[in-house]
Amino acid sequence: MKTKEQKKAILERLNTAFKSGMPAVFVHFKGVTVADESAMRKSLKGEGISYFVAKKTLIGKALTDSAVAGTAPALDGEVAVAYATGGDDETLPARAVHAFSKKFGAERFAILGGIFEKALQGRDAIVGVATIPPLETLRGMFANIINSPRQRFAIALSEVAKKK
Repeated sequence: MKTKEQKKAILERLNTAFKSGMPAVFVHFKGVTVADESAMRKSLKGEGISYFVAKKTLIGKALTDSAVAGTAPALDGEVAVAYATGGDDETLPARAVHAFSKKFGAERFAILGGIFEKALQGRDAIVGVATIPPLETLRGMFANIINSPRQRFAIALSEVAKKK
């Protein structure tokens, strides 16, 4: 049983997370071992993601207080919140949590929904966000697209030069 002070601290943490505009993911977990969860928390913390368990009523109150647009997804069972504590990659929390849901299995660890682009999103939308490549990869892909015509032009010129 949590004391009033502990609940206030959790509510403050949730309010900070939701009002910051950073993306957050709601996670259902069941049957995850302490060792697995400790390893997951350590990994998430290393990536700049905060992960903690909160009561559904406190999450609901924090969502109401933050006035995030949209309808909250159904938060069934044990619920945890993962949110980015900084950085410019808004897909990071969803990607990291999605990787652990693949590792542990959907029956033990599943995405329920979350906040993305300052609006509540359902499970499918957050899983879609999780499949977006990291920002550095997207930048590399963009650079490759920009460089591709130049590269093909250089190859064509090289072939013409060989023939002459």
